[in-house]
Amino acid sequence: MSGLARSAFRRWRGNRPFWGGSLLALGGAEILLTEKAPLKVIMHIGIQGLAGYLLPTVMLLCGLLVLFNPAQRLFYSLVGILVSLGTWLTSNLGGFLIGLLLGAAGSCLAFGWLPDQEPRRRVLRRRRSASPTADSAAS
Repeated sequence: MSGLARSAFRRWRGNRPFWGGSLLALGGAEILLTEKAPLKVIMHIGIQGLAGYLLPTVMLLCGLLVLFNPAQRLFYSLVGILVSLGTWLTSNLGGFLIGLLLGAAGSCLAFGWLPDQEPRRRVLRRRRSASPTADSAAS
């Protein structure tokens, strides 16, 4: 049963920008957690306090939407990168830079994901198998 579930998860993960959405959501969650840090740790509380909670929530939401609605990944990743950069000013320097960097990397990965691209292992195998025949034909 475990092998079947693993195979189904691998298929599901292969049809969407999994790492991009996961990193974007993780960055938003990290920034939300640093908002709850003790006052001695908090560097900057943010503009009126509301934006400090709003922007990481939008990051988390964009990350989840990238995972569960990959057809709209371009819009969500653009909103995600803008909101990630906005957390620099509103949320403890973007969650002490960790959340900001996770969100920016996740947004870039989601934006660059191509849905119809075949997995790299198959491409490399085809190139290796095609390479000896091309060399022998050239000789």
